Amino acid sequence: MEQPISVTRSNFNDWMVPVFAPANFIPVRGEGSRIWDQENKEYIDFAGGIAVNALGHAHPVAVNALTEQATKLWHVGNGYTNEPVLRLAKQLTENTFADKVFFCNSGAEANEAALKLARKVGLDSGVAGKSGIVAFNNAFHGRTLFTVSAGGQPKYSQDFAPLPNGISHVAYNDLEAAKAVINEQTCAVIVEPVQGEGGVIPADIEFLKGLRELCDQFGALLIFDEVQTGVGRTGALYAYMNYGVIPDVLTTAKALGGGFPVGAMLTTDKFAPHFSVGTHGTTYGGNPLASAVAGAVFEFINTPEVLEGVKHRHQYFLDALNTLNAEYQVFDEIRGQGLLIGCVLKAEYAGKAKDITTWAGEEGLLALIAGPNVVRFTPSLIIPEQDIDEGIARLKRALAKLAK
Repeated sequence: MEQPISVTRSNFNDWMVPVFAPANFIPVRGEGSRIWDQENKEYIDFAGGIAVNALGHAHPVAVNALTEQATKLWHVGNGYTNEPVLRLAKQLTENTFADKVFFCNSGAEANEAALKLARKVGLDSGVAGKSGIVAFNNAFHGRTLFTVSAGGQPKYSQDFAPLPNGISHVAYNDLEAAKAVINEQTCAVIVEPVQGEGGVIPADIEFLKGLRELCDQFGALLIFDEVQTGVGRTGALYAYMNYGVIPDVLTTAKALGGGFPVGAMLTTDKFAPHFSVGTHGTTYGGNPLASAVAGAVFEFINTPEVLEGVKHRHQYFLDALNTLNAEYQVFDEIRGQGLLIGCVLKAEYAGKAKDITTWAGEEGLLALIAGPNVVRFTPSLIIPEQDIDEGIARLKRALAKLAK
């Protein structure tokens, strides 16, 4: 058997389109909440593949589901259905508000489907011009042309004009601002229950309740983007359950596959029929491999043990971070839900989030940013306490560099 091609980090610059700026090391294997690079250096993983690796790395539940399905059937195309995808659809509809599911491969695709469905519902309503979409500043919904336009971060969309029109952005958590723009021509409001990329900002409950009332008043779909918050991340199966506000459409991805690419749009029998054969589709969405893994991961997470464990780990993290912050006085606020945690830098350290995550990497800790002023943690939902302790110790060494 031939040896694999030898590669180094510098080869990224040689061969890859430069839309990412990856770290200067290459992870090669993982187990639980730890990974190792080409030099066999160990890292504690507080990043979780950006809230994807819900069970950590190489968890037996996911590995077994993947390997078992890999010996049976990989792909058949959308001219046929398959057993794993039907089982997964049953799991999702039995455990959420939804009646119907559309499967795809990513969060962006799920949001694209949701926005297209909303436009179709608006068209079918017979109300002239009912195509407006209301979204929120600093939101992130994906990188397709439609979803990047709905996202409220111009830095991601400004180079790709002309953008899809009919999208309005207002301040997040500002119900009065939303009231000023939602009207009879609005077909949808899309919102994250917790803004992830925008800084780990939880929605106020009255804000989400108010959006629900406005959507009911004007016949608009309320879309919850739960790509980052879904599948146990906040301590509930989906974040809408924390608020008691039920959307018309929900998008999910990331943790759903535990590291295997999969996404889904969930909706109800009221709205699903507006999509008919040929109005939307996907080649790979709902393939047997992805569906088998997602079904196993979803079943494992959707238990009181795991979901209550997320809440316990949230408090454990907060206690450790507050103790650390009492010593270094770096963070102005520590916020979030479950194991989606954002540490907001004090004004004197503004813009230093990336430096902190770089130093953390040098100390053997993987962490994320959520804008220039927020350090973000999205670890495995089942990360052991001893790994949290070790990760915090490594973060402490990184923060010591900030103080120098």
